[in-house]
Amino acid sequence: MDVEKLKAILEALQGTEVTRLTWVEGQETLDLRLGHPPPPTTSVHTMAAPAQMAAIPTPPSVAPVAPAPRAPAASAPAARPADDKNAFTVNSPFVGTFYRSASPESPPFVDIGSVVKKGSVLCIVEAMKLMNEIEAELPGRLVEALVQNGQPVEYGEALFRFEPV
Repeated sequence: MDVEKLKAILEALQGTEVTRLTWVEGQETLDLRLGHPPPPTTSVHTMAAPAQMAAIPTPPSVAPVAPAPRAPAASAPAARPADDKNAFTVNSPFVGTFYRSASPESPPFVDIGSVVKKGSVLCIVEAMKLMNEIEAELPGRLVEALVQNGQPVEYGEALFRFEPV
């Protein structure tokens, strides 16, 4: 692809709300993604201690050896008080902007200490100019709002923490 064409395309996209563009011309394909990349996936690996690794000399021409069996990875506990063992979170199903109320002059859908039932509207996540109401999947009492009004949120990010009722 011609560098000048690429520069022209990028300049044309500046200031727009386009987040992805696929351009096909003949046998050339250009796939542009603008904005924030998806959150990285992480994995936990168990490794031998450095002293053990140093004790095993490995000649450069040796074929790869199968890794030692790993212990099952335990999920890391979130930073929560010890009395919140039964607490659960409501996570964002979208990447977008978090809103606690329907409009700036409206009261929040839910406040700290409020008891909600299944299906109650908790907030709105605006994604691609669509206002998506996020509803409670379980009944509970709101313990903590984890995101500020108007803040961008990622897919799977915890929005609220509830205790069961």
